[in-house]
Amino acid sequence: MFSGIVEEYATLVGLIKEQENIHFTFKCSFVDELKIDQSISHNGVCLTVVSLTEDTYTVTAMKETLECSNLGCLQVGDKVNIERSMMMNGRLDGHIVQGHVDQTATCIDIQDADGSWYFTFQYEFDKAMAKRGYLTVDKGSVTVNGVSLTVCNPTDNTFKVAIIPYTFEHTNFHTFKVGSVVNLEFDIIGKYLSRMMSFN
Repeated sequence: MFSGIVEEYATLVGLIKEQENIHFTFKCSFVDELKIDQSISHNGVCLTVVSLTEDTYTVTAMKETLECSNLGCLQVGDKVNIERSMMMNGRLDGHIVQGHVDQTATCIDIQDADGSWYFTFQYEFDKAMAKRGYLTVDKGSVTVNGVSLTVCNPTDNTFKVAIIPYTFEHTNFHTFKVGSVVNLEFDIIGKYLSRMMSFN
């Protein structure tokens, strides 16, 4: 479980395709604190550390993960937002994030807001899935590339988020352009409520 408060971004330094899987090797500042079997969120996708060197760690993504996220588009040199699993002895600064990406979205607009930025994302809308909680609501929570954010001005298939300078600089939001593909995880509380209401 994660909070959506990104610790930093890691740099992809190697990838190896093996049948339907891809092994990703990353470099970050806390490699020496990691251990095998540890869970780390990568652009919002929970992956398990499978090997370590002195300054890198490797995780593996399987076909299903690659198909529903943007990880399959990564190239050596790309930056991904990372967060280690949440410790249950502190404050929940973001919201409950599982690291289970629901689908991707595309950045369709970026607006400069005199020091901050507004990013607008568009995703494929499915009415049946929306009834199960796969949607955004005004002032609700959404996870974009692993970042816990507050939704503004949602429509059926778009929403906007406001990004402050700290978030812009310390996550891979500063690399986004119109057309960039990001990972979405909708709020788990909304999914549970929608599921319970379906039995009434």
